[in-house]
Amino acid sequence: MEAHHYLQALGLTEYEARAYTALLSLGRAQPAKIARHSHIPRPKVYETLERLEARGLATRTQVSPLEYAPLSAREYITRADREFRGRLEGLERSLARLAPEPAPEAVYPLRGEGAVMALIEDIVMNASQSLHLAGDAGLVARLEAKVQRGVRVSTSSMTGLPAIAAEGQHPFLVARDGDAAVVAHLTDSSESAHGVHTHNPVIVRLVEGYIALAAKKR
Repeated sequence: MEAHHYLQALGLTEYEARAYTALLSLGRAQPAKIARHSHIPRPKVYETLERLEARGLATRTQVSPLEYAPLSAREYITRADREFRGRLEGLERSLARLAPEPAPEAVYPLRGEGAVMALIEDIVMNASQSLHLAGDAGLVARLEAKVQRGVRVSTSSMTGLPAIAAEGQHPFLVARDGDAAVVAHLTDSSESAHGVHTHNPVIVRLVEGYIALAAKKR
């Protein structure tokens, strides 16, 4: 994904994102040059640069001829990070008022490969101390690349262990920090993939123990 796509995800319009990345590449430049470099229609580039100026992302370095320069990308990233964290905190408070946290002993079903993989990736990326992964070696390797630095990772295939999935299903296990786990059955059909997610400490420890046993049998 290119820089202007990330900027759009942070709230800039397409033209604002293109104009800002063009400014970062060009340094000081006149609107016509910025328009050519960013592929923004010339009549639109002036109002786009004015909006960037209002956002604190660009400044006029001279008026005649009109010229702009970009302001610090690092400062913008820091500000965007602070604002995003503020929105997340507000969302967390609002959601907490709507409903209590799920009971820790509950076990929730997952249906479809999209739901299963989204939750597995969340668990992997949110691990802070330890992570246990077992299953397809290619998937294990892809998930390991997403782990935060400093997290202890234990991985294994499931060869030689008692089967936990029906024929044609590919089991995959993940457990994080002794706090969360997913037991998934992946299939060749994304719709029929399924699994369960839980914060139940007994089940989480069982999953961790199963993965540790698999590692010893390798």
